Order: sequence, then structure tokens, then C-alpha cells
Amino acid sequence: MKDRRETVSVPEGVDLDHPNAARVYDYFLGGTANWAIDRMLGDQLSAVVPIIRTGARVNREFLGRAVRYCLRQGITQFLDLGSGVPTVGNVHEVADAVDPDSRCVYVDREPVAVAHARVLIEDDGDPERHVVLHEDLRNVNEVWKRAVATGVLDPSRPVGLLMVSVLHFLDPQEQVSEVVAQYRSFLPSGSHLIISHATFDAVPEQERQQFQQAVELYHHSGNPAFPRPREVIADYFGDFPLVEPGLVWLPEWHVEDGPAKTSALLAGRPAACCFLGGIGVKP
Repeated sequence: MKDRRETVSVPEGVDLDHPNAARVYDYFLGGTANWAIDRMLGDQLSAVVPIIRTGARVNREFLGRAVRYCLRQGITQFLDLGSGVPTVGNVHEVADAVDPDSRCVYVDREPVAVAHARVLIEDDGDPERHVVLHEDLRNVNEVWKRAVATGVLDPSRPVGLLMVSVLHFLDPQEQVSEVVAQYRSFLPSGSHLIISHATFDAVPEQERQQFQQAVELYHHSGNPAFPRPREVIADYFGDFPLVEPGLVWLPEWHVEDGPAKTSALLAGRPAACCFLGGIGVKP
């Protein structure tokens, strides 16, 4: 794969003197849209949490399984919030492999992530079906308005709304529940809400201590993370019934449908990944 650091200029005003969570995640996944400062934090995190790279890949595998599940239910359009830096297994790539007419709108507030995503779409996507928006997911009305205005999404048909590994980067003071509730209100009937979120609930003590150190590193780096209790994460689905098996550890969610190669490594201790995930369906 071409190193996109060689093809994308750094957007004006972007601070590359400090790490960014989206680019660190890309580093964990083996991507190329990261800089030395991001790799430095990534290495520090890996030193205190040896399983963290595995956790990142488990999250990515969950995203792929969730998208494939939605497609089997007839959902062919997706809105990916906090999509991050494009890397292996992007939503539109997973969806296009099943339905070449599928559609996807990516949304992220990180300028470098957006720049790289736009290059990816120009090189490998279809601009009539794939769009990248530079927007903050907390601006719900603006995000929804702009996403629909692209013409890529049909607001009268069910949407697969992805909030994968992003909500725990929102400060509790930002009324996360209200933000998610607003998105739920915009979704048409039959839409699927896909969430994965970090938690310390019922996590084995060793991993809990390690991930607590990682949270402190994130805070000191300017990328604060906020793991939340299971009941808080469950509330994000509102009154949407959950697809079986419900809100579970990511290595337990439809692993029989693949991809789940990395998830299989945690089959005997799924809580070690510290991530819960599930899909809710709007009645």
C-alpha cells in the first residue's frame, strides 16, 4: 500500500507536535497515516498495556462484522461518526465487497484523518457513493444536515449509524447521552445503531490496572478517554431493541460470521479487551 504520508500534505494549522488518538489508533492497526509523535505515544501505551494492539484489531473486526450484519438485513447506506484515519477494513470497503452499490458518509473532526480519507476516496472509492465530511459529531444537527445534503444518504431509508470506539473520547460534561439520543431521533425506522465503547466493568484486574495507566497516558497527551459503566453504554441505545446476543464483549459478538482472527485470541477471556459492543434497531 502506498504510504499516504507521502501523498497528503498536512492541513494548515494541524498540530503535529502532539499525538492524536485517531492517528495512534491507525498506528496500532498497522496504518501509515501517523507521525513520530503518534508512534511515540503508541509505544508508551503498548508498554503499559501489551494487549492494546490486539484490542484495536478486535475493534476493527467488530466493525467489519457489524457492517456485514447490517447488509444482510438490507441496510446499504452507512454514516460513520468519528471514522478516524482510513486504514484496512474501512466501512465502504467492507460494504462494497458485499453490495457494490452501497453508500457511506464518513465524519471526523481531525483534519489529518479527513485529508487522508479524502485521498483514499479519490484513489479507491466512488465520489458519488462515498463522501468524507470534516465535522464534529457533537454538532448533531449540522452533521445530519450535511450528510443528507451530500445526496449519498437517503433519509427515508434505514441507515447503519456507526459510533465505533469514539464515544469514550467525549467528555462526560459534553452530554454524550443527549448527543446520541439526537442521532437516534433522526434515524428512520429500521435503522441500526452500532456502538463499541471502552469499559472497566468486570474487566480482569490485571488488564484493568494496565488500561487505567493507558487512560492516564491519554489524559496527559491531550487525548482524554473516559471508559464508562455497562449501564451507561446500554443507555446509549435508548429504546432500540438489541440484536442478539445484546451488549457483549467484542470477541463474543457474532464471531462465527468473521472476520474474527484476532478476536479468537481472546476467546477464553473476552473481557480482557475492555470493549463492549452491540447493535440496536430502531422500531
